[in-house]
Amino acid sequence: MPHSDSAPVSSACAADFAVLEEIAHTWRPDDARTTDPLDPAPTAALSAVLDLPAPAALDGEPLPPLWHWLHFLSWPRHTELGPDGHPRDSRFLPPLPQRRRMFAGGRLEVSAPLRLGRPAEQHSRVSQVRPKRGRSGDLLFVTVRSEYRQDGRLCLTEEQDLVYRSGGRAPAPAVPLPESENGPLADASPWQQTWYTDPTLLFRFSALTANAHRIHYDAPYTTGVEGYPGLVVHGPLLVLAMLELVRRQQPDRQVRSVSYRLLKPVFCGEQLLACGSPEDDGSSARLRIASHREEAHAGADVGFA
Repeated sequence: MPHSDSAPVSSACAADFAVLEEIAHTWRPDDARTTDPLDPAPTAALSAVLDLPAPAALDGEPLPPLWHWLHFLSWPRHTELGPDGHPRDSRFLPPLPQRRRMFAGGRLEVSAPLRLGRPAEQHSRVSQVRPKRGRSGDLLFVTVRSEYRQDGRLCLTEEQDLVYRSGGRAPAPAVPLPESENGPLADASPWQQTWYTDPTLLFRFSALTANAHRIHYDAPYTTGVEGYPGLVVHGPLLVLAMLELVRRQQPDRQVRSVSYRLLKPVFCGEQLLACGSPEDDGSSARLRIASHREEAHAGADVGFA
């Protein structure tokens, strides 16, 4: 399942499928435009958080793929946040009663990397809205498309797929994860890197990405309200971990495209394996995040220049 980004709510407030269809046909939020100076400091900070070597985070250096997630951030006023830490309202949140958001995946096309220390522009819009009947209830799929320009040139085109549910059952009591002294399942992939998460990592990543959702840092809320067995690892963090494997194995290759999917939640403290392999012709690579519970919590396909 995609990663939840909001608290469960009473089914009495849920919108029926006809409401979702109406929203899909009529909801057309205005485009959003913003600029960012692409200060090098967040790149240096994320490198420290991920325990990477200190980068040459200087003006003119290229941003690694998807590290623009550290920029163009929104910081709502504290009083504009809901009880789960997410904004109660914003331009691209559909008008559903008591929304529950899930981040499902996305795509990135790289014409040229963004470069640090040079102002860049972001132009975002909702490109698709469609309702769908799922096994666990009715869903609204929203795709947000963003274009990033620097020095008048289109550098990145990104799409993010977000899934929204209205209402829902009360959360099930949290069931502790089974203890495991073993690492992730055995894997024959030629590219492998084991990594770990802890509350400090999640807290620091939340701060760097302006993510106030409490499932990433508030354990009593996460288990008692959301019904998870532990703090939830950020979906974007899993994606960046997969791309770090590419940067480690193919340091001289330029990434031209990324397509990623978030499948099953990862919980804080689990031993994880970023693994993957290049395709036979060397033009692309397939990646995933595995644990002792799942062969694939997340997956990605990367294309090279």
